Amino acid sequence: MEAFADWLASSELGQYLLCREQVFFDRAVADTFGFRAVQVGLSDYDFLACNRIPWHGYAGPEAGADVICDAAFLPFDSRSLDLLVLPHALDFTSEPHQVLREAERVLVPEGRLVLTGFNPASLWGICRLLRGKRDAPWSGNFFTPARIRDWMTLLQLEPTGSAFMAYSPPFARGDWLARWQFMDSIGERGWPLLAGVYGIEAVKRQRGMRLIMPNWKPAKAGSGLMVAGGNERHPVKQSVQDEIPHG
Repeated sequence: MEAFADWLASSELGQYLLCREQVFFDRAVADTFGFRAVQVGLSDYDFLACNRIPWHGYAGPEAGADVICDAAFLPFDSRSLDLLVLPHALDFTSEPHQVLREAERVLVPEGRLVLTGFNPASLWGICRLLRGKRDAPWSGNFFTPARIRDWMTLLQLEPTGSAFMAYSPPFARGDWLARWQFMDSIGERGWPLLAGVYGIEAVKRQRGMRLIMPNWKPAKAGSGLMVAGGNERHPVKQSVQDEIPHG
């Protein structure tokens, strides 16, 4: 993860990717409420900036994090976080299943998880095959979004939304990236599943929980007074107001 963070900061391609992921996270976390939100990894970049939860924390292996830790072993109490953000945490770990298990553990019921990852079915994935996996970001895992959603479902993390970004070919030079940025608008409309990066939003569902609704009962109508004119089975009802003589 540290090598990936250095690549984001030092390369023009990394800056291109960072801008698009920032837009995604700003939108995804804006309407999440609660008491505690944590971003794990890439703590130099504030992906919680647009969230209004009062307490934000930043954890990860970087020296600038509030809490130095591994994403696979989070030092937070179970059911203690309302929002957890994992930028590429599954890409740069040897234990992706454990990272998701930890995410499920620390989230409160109905807590939200937001993550990003590299898409192997893209021009970025092809570049990874051609260049090899020695350097960041190509050394990442590159899981398909369908695979991540399957893992989430097994852990009671229900995917609720997704997004795709970074359609330009992964050129290292900024002038070439600028020439091909038209593919971002075309790709979003024409081939969204071939983006270089995907984002997934999920909610932790708690089995056995159900929402208890108030047992509202309709008010009973006034009984009225029994007056002559009916029979025993069908008496006539007349209100008290009708009994008052009018002068």
